[in-house]
Amino acid sequence: MKRFSLYFFVLMLISFSACAQTQKESNDASPELSEITYTEQDAAIFADILEKYKDEADQPIATLIPEIGKYFIGNEYVAHTLEVNEEEKLIVNLRELDCTTYAENLLALARTLKSENQTFEQFAEEIKKIRYRDGELNEYPSRLHYFSDWIYNNQANNLVSTPADSFGAPFPNKVSFMSSNPDSYKHLKQNPDYVSVIEQQEAEINSKSYFYLPKEKIAEYEHLLKEGDIIGLTTSIGGLDVAHVGVLVEQNGKLHLLHASQSNLKVEISDEPISSFLKPNSKNTGIMIARPVEI
Repeated sequence: MKRFSLYFFVLMLISFSACAQTQKESNDASPELSEITYTEQDAAIFADILEKYKDEADQPIATLIPEIGKYFIGNEYVAHTLEVNEEEKLIVNLRELDCTTYAENLLALARTLKSENQTFEQFAEEIKKIRYRDGELNEYPSRLHYFSDWIYNNQANNLVSTPADSFGAPFPNKVSFMSSNPDSYKHLKQNPDYVSVIEQQEAEINSKSYFYLPKEKIAEYEHLLKEGDIIGLTTSIGGLDVAHVGVLVEQNGKLHLLHASQSNLKVEISDEPISSFLKPNSKNTGIMIARPVEI
């Protein structure tokens, strides 16, 4: 269990009733905060992280991301945390994490620490930049649902770079899973008109080129990977690009995966280095790499 300051403990007691709910939409006077779905506990966790890592803000962003990531080790994995509202809202949830929101939160937290405006509103703004196409939240299809699209758009907006372009192989899969399985997605099931929009987006995604590092080549090219890289585990499943997301962290001279594990239902560091984490007989085919750009 993490050790929190006395201030944080008292704040937790005060906000207990608000935090008992999974999510709530803020009614704060601030117009910025009123547009965000979060709890007082999320704000308290953000404040604790800011206090804990404020003296490390001058560190490179690639160092900050895994360091902040370790703060969450042991936290519970929770799926579908972005699907709690009937309409698309900017959700900030530092209590419950899936693999993608974990990586997004770490990148947003590190960018906020390195910014001149170290506020909760700025953190939420960073999440919006990262999660939505060109940083614009405009209904469910504006979210970057496919990780290949997430990397492409964040690279275009200078939030990450794509090092595998120089040493990787072209990624063969085409995306179509969402439009082919709308009943698997709450918002597509409730809003059939979104399906055609998603299908158009998939066609646009498929018109672009993406590069990945095949799993049998990871050991050979591991020296080109870096701690703090955000990686997507690519898959051979038809219609999908990536099945899992995590962050590379150095352990005993080797790069391991720091991630919100769906199989173990918690945030953890993989026992095996990334070079052997992807098993030969698994549907994981390799990794896509997003390298955070220094601020």
